[in-house]
Amino acid sequence: MFDVKGKKILVTGASTGIGACTAELLASRGATVGLHYNRSSKEANDLLQRIYEFGGTAAILQADLLDASSHKSLVDAFICSFGGLDVLVNNAGGIHGFKHFLEMDDASWDDTFMINVKAPFFIAKEAFAFMKDNGGGKIINISSISAKYGGSSHSMHYGAAKAALDSLTKGMSRHGAEYNILVNSIRAGFVDTPFHKKINRQNIDERVRSIPLKKAGEPIDIARMVLFLASEAGDYVTGETFTVAGGD
Repeated sequence: MFDVKGKKILVTGASTGIGACTAELLASRGATVGLHYNRSSKEANDLLQRIYEFGGTAAILQADLLDASSHKSLVDAFICSFGGLDVLVNNAGGIHGFKHFLEMDDASWDDTFMINVKAPFFIAKEAFAFMKDNGGGKIINISSISAKYGGSSHSMHYGAAKAALDSLTKGMSRHGAEYNILVNSIRAGFVDTPFHKKINRQNIDERVRSIPLKKAGEPIDIARMVLFLASEAGDYVTGETFTVAGGD
């Protein structure tokens, strides 16, 4: 049921954290995986070697998603390399300008929306166009619990961007249904990744205590939900936002 053998899957932001864990899990279940990265070349190559070691199939694709011209070229490069695209995992994201909203500048806002909304949308647009003419496919957007709460005083722009991504998920799913293109998003809770190194230790401890399960999530918790949606188990699911956040 949770087999993705033979599926061609592109994972953005696959060099570290949730993306790396997701890519490795999908490859271990038989998928051919495109490992997108921007700056983390060593981490991407280390992941590629781990996948090779257990007999998996993958390739590295570099692109700076803050450059709008990269969105189409990334999808084209994947399709050219593997001959198709069955699943897109829009995982790449982040916060630019982790500062109080009263000190927010245009560049921090624009870059945060670019990496969390514009890039996922235009990458999904290219994937959708291919899937529409090739029997369908799946698009899985990695959102955040910040979309539910609006983010903190320092990440309000991030929360707004992820809420926009959830809205795009719903809209695209309605238009994809007739082409068998299933679109869903996963709201990741507080997950123990390098992403949170920007937050001091005391704030992290306080944040974890606020979670009903009293523990941070692990990248594998999100990766398993991606596997569910990418596999046959998710073949009758579209337009949904799944929260994986320990009850948060």
